[in-house]
Amino acid sequence: MADFKTHITTSTLLGVGYGAVGVLFWEMSLDHAMVAAGLCSVSGMLPDLDSDSGVPVRETTAFSAAVVPMLMLERFQDLALTREQMVLAAGLMYIAVRFGVAEVFKRYTVHRGMWHSIPAMMSVGLLAFLICSSHDFNVRVYKSAAVVLGFLSHLVLDELWSVDLQGRAIPRLKKSSGTALKFFSKSSWANISTYGKLSLLMLLVAGDPIMMDRYGYPETVAPRAARRFIKDVFDKAEQPVIRR
Repeated sequence: MADFKTHITTSTLLGVGYGAVGVLFWEMSLDHAMVAAGLCSVSGMLPDLDSDSGVPVRETTAFSAAVVPMLMLERFQDLALTREQMVLAAGLMYIAVRFGVAEVFKRYTVHRGMWHSIPAMMSVGLLAFLICSSHDFNVRVYKSAAVVLGFLSHLVLDELWSVDLQGRAIPRLKKSSGTALKFFSKSSWANISTYGKLSLLMLLVAGDPIMMDRYGYPETVAPRAARRFIKDVFDKAEQPVIRR
């Protein structure tokens, strides 16, 4: 399979090209294009979160832990959080991503399992749409598509590297062939879990306020209730403790 350097180089070059296309043809601002390029670059490492090697996990989780809270600034503002509450929320998210994600992948995934698959790529794209907060629908789609592109580049490279061309007139497929660009695995539980997460993310995206506004539906009760709940949690956390 392709090594870490090959994956990150390919996704970075794709990210630069994708950012340029956004500016030249899709009327994206330079700052949005640069963010999208960076997202595409780092997403080229995402499928290897299930790897036994510590490099992809360490680099990807460190980058994500720092960037994800910043991508959600507009969502924090929509929740009417104060600056102090935003700092607290960002800190909690950093800890969860930096230390929680790596542990989850270490315990519950196997290399070249369903995390290397088309539905996993779709789930990552939907998650990116939810994280990349913006009041502009096209900007959110643009950035989430950058994540999908980077993820897809990794899967395609893994499939290309599964073809043995060395010293052979006729190419031979390695055992790893078909383990990246797939829709199902041999594990029924892995399939159910993967498609269950995909379905949940699809529902969350469908209920996102920006989707409701775009297609002419009034804002649902759930987003309002979620904002009220989060605000109440922070308000209670800031109340002084009265000792008796």
